[in-house]
Amino acid sequence: MESVESYLSQVLAEIKPMPSCELALGDALGAVLDGDVTALWALPSFDNSAMDGYAVLAADVAGASAEKPVILQVAGEIAAGDTTAHTIDPGTCMRIMTGAPMPDGADAVVQVEHTDGGTETVSIYESAEPGTSVRVTGGDARPGDLLLASGTRLGPVNLGLLAAAGWASVQARPRPRVTVISTGDELVDPGAKLVPGQIWESNATMLAAAAREVGCPARRHPIVRDSIDALLAAVEEALPETDLLITSGGVSMGGEHDVVKAALGSLGTVTFHKVAMQPGMPQGFGVVGPANTPIFTLPGNPVSAYVSFFLFVRPALDALQNHNRGERGVSLTATLTAPVRSPADKRSFLRGILDAASGQVTPVTGQASHQLASLARANALLIVPEPVTSLEAGSTVQVMELP
Repeated sequence: MESVESYLSQVLAEIKPMPSCELALGDALGAVLDGDVTALWALPSFDNSAMDGYAVLAADVAGASAEKPVILQVAGEIAAGDTTAHTIDPGTCMRIMTGAPMPDGADAVVQVEHTDGGTETVSIYESAEPGTSVRVTGGDARPGDLLLASGTRLGPVNLGLLAAAGWASVQARPRPRVTVISTGDELVDPGAKLVPGQIWESNATMLAAAAREVGCPARRHPIVRDSIDALLAAVEEALPETDLLITSGGVSMGGEHDVVKAALGSLGTVTFHKVAMQPGMPQGFGVVGPANTPIFTLPGNPVSAYVSFFLFVRPALDALQNHNRGERGVSLTATLTAPVRSPADKRSFLRGILDAASGQVTPVTGQASHQLASLARANALLIVPEPVTSLEAGSTVQVMELP
């Protein structure tokens, strides 16, 4: 059997980053920048008011107080979006709105709350230093400043910054499109009537949602029966709209009904492995189609499929965008509240409930790979290393937090 690290390294070695393209900002959420983005203009591009109030010469309001207000002539009003050039003279001021350009001659803004709100003359009850409540040109960024580094995954704030800096589009690697195919004669769609021997299909729903959770468009392909021709046809149909394929089921280490293994193994580009882990020992990975689209063949048991997605598919999706999310919680440690067992020579990923405040993790009841209800109760996977077959309560374990 291969180690988890060895298998993941083989997978990532085969992944080639998707080519970047020019994406409009409205299509760039979750994309990863290919190249630095710098400011082309100053941000903000003009001095403007940070408050509703009065644009003044700071020297004119020195010493102003509620007991001894300074009275100034109001020379006019400037609203946000006003493009007219305005000037004030000493002894005068102008009413100004938030975001409005500062008039020449003014170097501070007195908030309206510190005045009587006058329109012809205004009584000012507080002094202001030069620069008070003024957003200066280039205060956020100057031309040539780095706004976002290459490799940044674009979130809402990043896109807002790009828009504020005048960028309508960026060069980036888009979010990988994922298609999930579940196979098996026993599967029927959720909501359909069951007969003995059938189960409702859940893996494609779960895995497509897991892909969406990490920011990828994902779709659930209709159920594929245990037929080599049907599976190959489904893969061929999915390829034009897919950047990464996932199948679920049909990859056991033996058996005439292992359709996925039989069908994809014949292509010569997909290999199957025994990984020293529980759940999820049978794994398969390779590339298919003219674009060498990565394909993962995950086990059919739902917990095995989900743990496999978490350990192997998520890093592959990052690699397609040439992005590294960093550690996924493996460095966390916690104290076991109950004893656990693990098979020899396999790394166990046991479902648990992590209490971050106390630093304790409690194994859930029901660790079989078909028990999806226990996975739904868990918020973490606690890791038992390969050489260890049991851990007592009070032991320290590594923990991976689940999304």
